[in-house]
Amino acid sequence: MRILLSNDDGVHSPGLKALYEGLEGLGELHVVAPDRDHSGASNALTLNRPLTVENHPAGFRSVDGTPTDCVHLAVNGLFDQPFDRVVSGINTHANLGDDIIYSGTVAAATEGRHLGLPAIAVSLVNEGHFHYETAARVVRHLLEDTNPLALGPRCILNVNVPDLPWESLAGFRVTRLGHRGRAEGAVPVTCPRGKSRYWIGAAGAGSDAGEGTDFQAVQEGYVSITPVQVDMTRHEVLPALEAWISGLNQGGGR
Repeated sequence: MRILLSNDDGVHSPGLKALYEGLEGLGELHVVAPDRDHSGASNALTLNRPLTVENHPAGFRSVDGTPTDCVHLAVNGLFDQPFDRVVSGINTHANLGDDIIYSGTVAAATEGRHLGLPAIAVSLVNEGHFHYETAARVVRHLLEDTNPLALGPRCILNVNVPDLPWESLAGFRVTRLGHRGRAEGAVPVTCPRGKSRYWIGAAGAGSDAGEGTDFQAVQEGYVSITPVQVDMTRHEVLPALEAWISGLNQGGGR
């Protein structure tokens, strides 16, 4: 199995190192990750300049671009042989609910969907204990199962792991994405030159964090596994919208 590893925290992230070490021996591992922290980059692709690739010890490679750039280059230029899996992480903090809209970790896995095989984004629900080895063991457990998971092409698994020792996990739970409440306000600061600057405020708490959500699962000590896709169509409103547009057409509104 040829596995491509990437992340959004950068090539020197402890989570990426733990993931690599945790998957050693499972297959042929290749690492292509950003040269610095790109948290919150979402699916940004760099189109206004060429990208530079640097080599690092243990065969790691870095790109002076986004997580999406890294996976795109790896799949479409850096390697001659195709990959069997893409794993992105281990992110230093949770990617729950609405987080995945902004997450570079999930974006790297999303770009991996072009392989036509399930990709995995894995995040640690960090509470200051830094049990990256637990999250790495979770990924290995998913990949080495003798009963292969067949979810079809272009499916991404968003995995969030409680910050606990492996033996303290309650188990695995299949979940849906919850939703966060409104983010906290921007934090104003003043630079040494007297100009105003702003830090983006912290993410809001879970507002839809009940039964079946990823929020609830990790709160109860379970590994949350949520299947996600790129299709953003709001399918349930299509009939109502079609009826409304039909009325506009019949009324001469076109």
